Amino acid sequence: MSQRRMQGQPMIIMGDDSQRVKDRDAQEYNISAARAVADAVRSTLGPKGMDKMLVDSMGDVTITNDGVTILTTMDIDNPTAEMIIEVAETQEDEAGDGTTTAVAIAGELLKNAEDLIEQEIHPSAIINGFHLASEQAREAVDEVAQQVEPDDEERIKKVAETTMTGKGAELNKDVLADLVYRAVQQVSVEADDGSHVVDLANVKMETQTGRSAAESELLQGAVIDKDPVHDDMPTSLDDANVLLLDDPIEVEEADADTSVSIDSPDQLQSFLDQEETQLKEKVQAIKETGANVVFCQKGIDDMAQHFLAKEGILAARRVKKSDLEFLKNILDAAIVSDVESATADDLGHGTVSRDDADELFYVEGGDDAHGVTLLLRGSTEHVVDELERGVQDALDVVATTVSDGRVVAGGGAIEVEVASRLRDYADSVSGREQLAVEAFADALEIVPRTLAANAGLDSIDTLVDLRAAHENGDQNAGLDVFSGDVSDTFDTGVVEPAHSKEQALSSATEAANLVLKIDDIIAAGDLSTSGGDEEGGAPGGGMGGMGGMGGMGGAM
Repeated sequence: MSQRRMQGQPMIIMGDDSQRVKDRDAQEYNISAARAVADAVRSTLGPKGMDKMLVDSMGDVTITNDGVTILTTMDIDNPTAEMIIEVAETQEDEAGDGTTTAVAIAGELLKNAEDLIEQEIHPSAIINGFHLASEQAREAVDEVAQQVEPDDEERIKKVAETTMTGKGAELNKDVLADLVYRAVQQVSVEADDGSHVVDLANVKMETQTGRSAAESELLQGAVIDKDPVHDDMPTSLDDANVLLLDDPIEVEEADADTSVSIDSPDQLQSFLDQEETQLKEKVQAIKETGANVVFCQKGIDDMAQHFLAKEGILAARRVKKSDLEFLKNILDAAIVSDVESATADDLGHGTVSRDDADELFYVEGGDDAHGVTLLLRGSTEHVVDELERGVQDALDVVATTVSDGRVVAGGGAIEVEVASRLRDYADSVSGREQLAVEAFADALEIVPRTLAANAGLDSIDTLVDLRAAHENGDQNAGLDVFSGDVSDTFDTGVVEPAHSKEQALSSATEAANLVLKIDDIIAAGDLSTSGGDEEGGAPGGGMGGMGGMGGMGGAM
């Protein structure tokens, strides 16, 4: 409760349930929350990073080391922590990978900022210093980055392999990297200005359990995991005229609840005949369009299935909306919402074939179609799910690399090089901002230190060796976590997109500065985003632990 004295009497200006954390306490509270988020995912970083098991409120289990998946699945109930999670989400949206790196750097920036605040350095000076350092760091990344051409298959495959290393896709990363590279090549076009545009909307992923990941395939067109609705229907057509339908082929139901009173068997038969006539009319409308294949998002009545089979029309029901949208692009078709208004102009044209072993339909469009499907296979659902996350990250990263055309050495090489350049830059910065720039440089080295720690290596010795290599002019010197040696990671095939590093620096800095700028937290109730009565809130305006971060217990 906040008070203000007026004429000797306290004036109450906040409710009894309100909570307030001010000045140094507020900064400590926010920094602790942000660091807790970073600590939660730091052990997943790198090829030797560990996985997290996440159990949601429904009992569903997710096993992953993907940073953004962990953070968005965990039950985090703290406003500051959610600001840091936004860093991971932004990194995922903009770069496709590097979420754990971005969050780890943000947490380390705040840790170092806390040390500076304890030295009586004002947050404004730290914020300004971090801003200067971030701009300089992004310029350094651009200077160090090497150009890569879209058709540089070997280098771009290394980018994909680096992204998948440490994830569920690692064991078959050479096979999957080749699939990812070919998929991106299929959906890339060269713009008028010479740049390359990658449209990942034309890449669809489907999963299948029971087989090895090495048996994954890249298929032209779409894959529909459905069965024909009737055994007598054809299963393969080379000249398919496809109708995409968002309307049930069923008897129309009344808008209001109705009841039918029947006095004789003839009346019942008449009622059934009327339903049959409705279904025949719907099937006849489909036939008149010239369609011989129907993919329906809704249901298909048993009697309608029989009529469709008699007309030689292949039909599948309950097709996912996303599959219909993908088929629309591949076949240049329209999605029809009223079967009786469908025309020949709404149809798509291509080839439909059935794989009885895999129980899948393969749908290919014409020569101008660019859509491809990555059919990922794995032994179990959990394996396939993690494989899908790894391949999706690889797709995003390769697409970014093809569009941006710049790569940097991985294994902590770029972070150590940028940190070294920032320390040189700090000498030219006046005032207390110089200390903030140096703190920023130190924060970047959390990446190689964490890579070493997660690999069971001595992080201090590793960092000393890396610094020495960079001081000797080897700007691509990074950590080989498998051998424990410092080597040129470009030569060893650990390659990352420059854009991902720049985005991580930008997002981490902005989040850290946003947290540092807060000196007063005023909450109408418990210091949590839900406003519930869970333990961990900041009682009486105190620190109150993590204010709802107890929900992070969902990560085991």
